[in-house]
Amino acid sequence: MDNAFFAYLDRLTLMVFFSGYPLVYAFVSFLATSQQQVNFFKRKALSILPYGYGLAGILYLGYRLQNLYPDYSPANLGQLAGSYLQAWGLLSLIFLIPAIARRRILSLLHSFVFFFYLIKDLVGSSADKESVRNDMKLYSISLLINLGTFLVILLLSFLFSRFRHKGGANA
Repeated sequence: MDNAFFAYLDRLTLMVFFSGYPLVYAFVSFLATSQQQVNFFKRKALSILPYGYGLAGILYLGYRLQNLYPDYSPANLGQLAGSYLQAWGLLSLIFLIPAIARRRILSLLHSFVFFFYLIKDLVGSSADKESVRNDMKLYSISLLINLGTFLVILLLSFLFSRFRHKGGANA
């Protein structure tokens, strides 16, 4: 098969994992400014957004590793970031580092690269009905992945804070 086809499939895979994050980011930011429980959302939900994005990066890394199975040789592992776009996707793992995660806007800027490809496909001259339908399915999946990773991190954050609060009361 043509190498361009595999590059296209890799781009679609990256769109699935990362292109839905800007909408999740906007939704959580909107809730943080409009909810009555502003303190909770400003303190917790907004601060953990980059960690959810980092978790999506872990899922993408797992997908890439699953494609390498069963040959995890050093030469094969070197192909994890075969293209610049794949390396950019794997770079989302840095948002698990607290010093970088504090700057939420960086995770949003990072995800705009993948969101751009979605917009390019939708607005491009070759945007036929099937292509648009396919991109919307991919975007829906991406929204679910990014919303799911955010909710998992939110739940873990809530559980850890409750556990820490109860542990501090008993000590």
